[in-house]
Amino acid sequence: MKNQFMAILCAFAISGMASAGDDNTRLKAMAAEMESIFKLKGSNETYFAENCPKHLAFWQQAAQQGQPIAQTLLAECYGYGKGVAKDGAQFVAWIRKAAELGYAQAQTLLGLMYAEGNGVAKDEAQAAALWRKAAEQGDARAQVSLGVAYAKGLGITKDEVQSVTWFRKAAEQGNAGAQFNLAVAYDVGLGIAQDAAQAAAWYRKAAEQGVALAQYNLGLMYTKGVGVAKDDAQAVEWLRKAAKKGHAEAQYSLGYMYVTGKGVAKDEAQAVTWWRKAAEQGHIRAQNNLGVAYALGLGITKDQSQAEAWLRKAAAQGDTVAQDALRQLSQLPK
Repeated sequence: MKNQFMAILCAFAISGMASAGDDNTRLKAMAAEMESIFKLKGSNETYFAENCPKHLAFWQQAAQQGQPIAQTLLAECYGYGKGVAKDGAQFVAWIRKAAELGYAQAQTLLGLMYAEGNGVAKDEAQAAALWRKAAEQGDARAQVSLGVAYAKGLGITKDEVQSVTWFRKAAEQGNAGAQFNLAVAYDVGLGIAQDAAQAAAWYRKAAEQGVALAQYNLGLMYTKGVGVAKDDAQAVEWLRKAAKKGHAEAQYSLGYMYVTGKGVAKDEAQAVTWWRKAAEQGHIRAQNNLGVAYALGLGITKDQSQAEAWLRKAAAQGDTVAQDALRQLSQLPK
């Protein structure tokens, strides 16, 4: 009878362990799905809008039992106000619990909160300490943040070599921001020997993930033949990608490629179109060029009042070329 009783106890114990394991596997799958959506969209709000109402009870139960993934998921529900009323205090409380249990993603988030003073008193040293804990576990976003902290001396002694070390770790995991930062380090020789070819290679990796500034920088490298063979057609391709994302400098540069016919069929109307997009964002040289285009009827109907308006915008920002052009324009007969 005693042996039979012990067998029943063991069966219950084994059953309980299997259930906990199943829950842990399920939570890990949820965290992985959340992470993949973040990488794709740069935000998890869609994930939590859909999943907090469905899984809130499960996450609450698991969080209360001390499961850090569930605590982090529950915190995000409070942070976004999905499935529950938005509550910053609850967000901080649950993220802190998960971070104290050593969960890297929670440590990264809590570090960001300390860095920004969001929901907690601003403390850059505490932010850096938390990022280090998460970075040492392989969390790519923490590695990027720690790299930035080293590069700028935020809460930690400035060390450009260390910043590159952490950027590389995250870049090799495919983190686009880290790839861009590593490219910049190679581009300017920050914490590492300057190497244009390496800069171009890392800009390309970030550019292929849609980082507009990386696309623009890679486009410029093709126009100059720096780090890559000079190729105006490739320059246009990358500048266009960045321009379509609203990058003003890329829009201006793409306009220049169209007006000169470099890497693309010469098209003054297209040049004006891209200069206008950049000019509307306050880009000084684009405003100047758009004003000149109106003054000369270059790719657009000649219009002196529009010419004056755009040149005046550039001149007001201290552009001496626009100021001179405006003076010359004012002397022409109306």
